Amino acid sequence: MRTIVIQQQTQKQIVVIGGGVMGVCSAYFLAEAGHQVAVVEQRSNVAEQSTLGNSGILSAGAALPWAVPGMRRKILAGMFNQEAPNVLNARFDPTLWRWMRRWMAESEIQRFRSHTHQMQRLASYSQDLLEQIQQHFQLDFEQSPGLLRLFRSEAELAALAPTRELLTECGVAHQLLDEAGARLQEPALASAGKLAGGLYFPDLGSGNCTLFTKQLKAILQGLGVQFHFDSKVSAIVPQGAQVALHIDGNVLLADAVVCATGGASAQLLKPLGLRLPLHAIKTYTATATVKNYEVAPRMAMLDGSYQVTMARIGDRIRLAGIAEFGAQDMTFDDKAMRTLLKVAHDWFPDAANFNSASFWCGHTPMLADEVPLVGHTGASNVFVNIGHGGSGWSMALGAAKVLADQVDGRAPEIDLDGLTVARYR
Repeated sequence: MRTIVIQQQTQKQIVVIGGGVMGVCSAYFLAEAGHQVAVVEQRSNVAEQSTLGNSGILSAGAALPWAVPGMRRKILAGMFNQEAPNVLNARFDPTLWRWMRRWMAESEIQRFRSHTHQMQRLASYSQDLLEQIQQHFQLDFEQSPGLLRLFRSEAELAALAPTRELLTECGVAHQLLDEAGARLQEPALASAGKLAGGLYFPDLGSGNCTLFTKQLKAILQGLGVQFHFDSKVSAIVPQGAQVALHIDGNVLLADAVVCATGGASAQLLKPLGLRLPLHAIKTYTATATVKNYEVAPRMAMLDGSYQVTMARIGDRIRLAGIAEFGAQDMTFDDKAMRTLLKVAHDWFPDAANFNSASFWCGHTPMLADEVPLVGHTGASNVFVNIGHGGSGWSMALGAAKVLADQVDGRAPEIDLDGLTVARYR
């Protein structure tokens, strides 16, 4: 067995496992702090798994748990609808059912409120950090301002009061719009179907997550960060004052390791005594090229009924959503694709060639409480940055900065209550 040692030590030699947006953001703040950093990724480049299928939504207004109050009823109702925000593969899988029971329990109103506060804390912090990085490096990742959450019925609007109260508590800027106001805010809605109103979030709304991640990779390479692609980590083993990573028959030694590898994290961390309720939820996207720019949306949208997002990314529109529970394969579910296309045709039927859209599906690792897990694992010099779910990009930079501060032994700039492994101890 051959041992590889990272060269040119500065303060610490740190390995980040995972080349998605979480891993690359983690590497950025660690390198900025002066550490010698290496990123290990099993694919041939960064942003080739969950990040590749990112919704494009980049807004604190969208950083809310999927498990909203009443989720159990919504899951059951969706089983009998041809178009629904959730798809349940109801085969006998004890692990899935245990996770779903725990997940649906988290939708209880007080837990939902607590989790929202924790996610918003990271998302708002991330937004501030993104503005600083964007201005400093003059990044252009096809970003667009504004997110508009659409409501199809007066009943949906009437049920919105608790959510607005919660957003106000979290300091998220938003404005309630009636039908005329929503259509005025987004002129492309002029010919859309029934619209009861909208909730407008004025801050940054969408962008190209894959492009952003690759731009950050280029910055990291300029800082001397090493990228090891086509390399799969099979074990993390604390070894005295260092940590050994077993990679394809080799051993990579470092002073600290950050696990940001999504779905593979639970298996890697289990031998270290950390048992996490992490489950891979299958999600979908449909991306179509704009054909009529005058009727294409300018800002990001969220359909409140179907929990489908619509993001303008350059000359494309990306629809994303649908949570499929229990699917391990990569086949496309007909119900999921029908739902995405229905939402597109309901709101912007003439904007793009939706019927020739390219579809993507992938697995988004999600903890039962949907709150990210950031920081020390309790095992010597092993850290995590995982479990961000569907709102990952909106929280990525904040989580990465908090992580880097913990690695350095500095007090993070935000409250860590509910974000650390203490909740699983």
